[in-house]
Amino acid sequence: MTTNFTLDRNKQIAQFLNLILADTYILYVKTQNFHWNIVDPRFYALHQFLEKQYEELAEAIDELAERIRILGERAPGTLKQFLDMTSYKESNGDENSDDMLQQLFEDHEAMCRHLRERIERSNELGDHGTTDLLTKRLSVHEKSAWMLRSHLSN
Repeated sequence: MTTNFTLDRNKQIAQFLNLILADTYILYVKTQNFHWNIVDPRFYALHQFLEKQYEELAEAIDELAERIRILGERAPGTLKQFLDMTSYKESNGDENSDDMLQQLFEDHEAMCRHLRERIERSNELGDHGTTDLLTKRLSVHEKSAWMLRSHLSN
């Protein structure tokens, strides 16, 4: 039998996972957009680099949505839902390559901050499965931010 505490806890955790899922989805779309549209003397290297990043984000989207379902809640799945929930801004479509990389860097840094807060909260609530998932996601976003930062000219 599931206690009210567990149901309340799961609902609370699913709510913040929904926000991480929305941000991850928007970051995925933005990364894929930049992968397609980047123009730079380093085109091939950046094209490949961004492809690896958006492929990794696609896997993360599935893991996050499945975790929400494991907690007994419905995962958001429409673009409207993601756009309504995200803390990220969409690309305006006229960025140069350095602007693209800077935006992605800033988004990954923001994700790291959000993940650290949610890791602490899920740990406080005793949800070790979510804590583990978010800790793994934090590691990936920290590495992505580092790699993006290394491509920036300043």
